[in-house]
Amino acid sequence: MAKPKHILLASHGTEGARAAEKLAYSFCGPGAILHHLIVVPDFWKGMQGDDWLNNASTRDTFGRYLESQLEQEVRAHLKRMLRETEKRHIRYRYEMVQGKPVDCLIRRATKGPTDLIVLGSPRPKGQTGLRSRMLDEKLFRLLHVPVVIAPYPHA
Repeated sequence: MAKPKHILLASHGTEGARAAEKLAYSFCGPGAILHHLIVVPDFWKGMQGDDWLNNASTRDTFGRYLESQLEQEVRAHLKRMLRETEKRHIRYRYEMVQGKPVDCLIRRATKGPTDLIVLGSPRPKGQTGLRSRMLDEKLFRLLHVPVVIAPYPHA
């Protein structure tokens, strides 16, 4: 396979995603562009704390707090990615979207140009945190681009 020119990386800063980032860097030869897709899952949008917040004002305050926390995490992730790609002299673009991760990745990949997609592997059972459902049959059935899955890093 020739060196890809347009590499699509879906990552969000977890350990598995960072392994995918490192793998994506290795595919970036001269003239390649690393397009970084950050998906904020749509389930966050409806998280209002209704089960423990009992008035609209408090729910709105909590919603703004949650959005600011997510924004801070994304900004920190982007800052790290910008630093790493600059250090490696990689042409870097990013896009942040909100929705169902699989649907967002398929939509972005079909928008093109995309020669290769790099993803992290799912978090192993027993590890704390949200387990991604990115790698499902729908994804592989609808993509017409090679997909490389980075192995989960073992400590």
